[in-house]
This record gives sequence, C-alpha cells and structure tokens, in this order.
Amino acid sequence: MIKYIITAMATIVLSSFSLKSDTASIHQFSVTSIDGGTINFADFKGKKILVVNTASKCGFTPQYEGLEKLYETYKNKLVVIGFPCNQFLAQDPGTNETIQTFCKKNYGVTFPLAAKIHVKGKEIAPIYKWLCNKSENGVLDAKISWNFNKFLLDEDGKMIAHFGSTVKPDSDEILKWLK
Repeated sequence: MIKYIITAMATIVLSSFSLKSDTASIHQFSVTSIDGGTINFADFKGKKILVVNTASKCGFTPQYEGLEKLYETYKNKLVVIGFPCNQFLAQDPGTNETIQTFCKKNYGVTFPLAAKIHVKGKEIAPIYKWLCNKSENGVLDAKISWNFNKFLLDEDGKMIAHFGSTVKPDSDEILKWLK
C-alpha cells in the first residue's frame, strides 16, 4: 500500500514538472488568424518565432516591409507573426479584412497575421499575457508601450528577447540571433 502511495505521489510530482515546462513555451498557444483560420504555434517547432504587435496607421508601419524581408530571407528557420492591435491612438481601426488587404497591397505581407487583439490591459490576449510576464514565460517581463514591439522565441518556443518599437527588423540586435 505504501509503495502504491509513493508511486502515485511521484507520478503527480512528475506531471507537475511536465506541465510547468509546457507553459514556458509559446507552442502551447493557438490563435485565430486574420482570415478566420487558426495559427497553431506548435506547428513552428524547430523554427525561431518573431511575434510583433502591428498597426496600419503608425509611424512604424513601414516596418511591415522589413518584417516581410526578414521572413522571406530566413523563412527556413524563422516565422514572423503579426498581431494587429488598435490600442495605441487607434492606429489600426480597420476590420481584419481591411488590415489584411492593406498589408498585402502596401507591403506584400505573406507572413501569418493573427486576428486583431489586445496586447495590454484588462482584455489582454492570453498569448500576450504569456509574452509579457516572466511568471509565465520564465525569462522576462515586458511592457508593450507602442506598436511594433517584437518578441523573439527560439526553436523550442522559449523566450529569447523583447525589442521595442524603434528596433527595426533588420537591426543587428535581431539578426545576430538568426545568423
């Protein structure tokens, strides 16, 4: 009987460890894509992931061009995922359809775009809650202060770094992780 209890307790403890390790990976998330489909982050195992909160009417909007170039150049080992957000001076007021059309027409965006979400505040999307809180991602706390903040994750979905809006997609700060 005691052997059974010890075995059961060991199983519970081991299960707890595996749950914790899963929560430190972005691969646990699936989000709605801009066209109503699903973006499953587990599909990107083995590639780095660059997550960016985007906006169509922002001074940083031209970064879409750099993000697309980065995606095209490194797509064998990197996926870029844009998350449109209207929380900063209402700079992405359009529908998902108008945002998708804008990105394709003006910047030739082919990387995945998620449906519009909240990246801060009471309605923060679970994926951004995970990205911004060390207690969830295991690495860092980050504050999204504007559009085009970037999070870089490794091939196992673990957090590497956070970059503010002024860090361009082709900056050495980002490229050093991809070369």
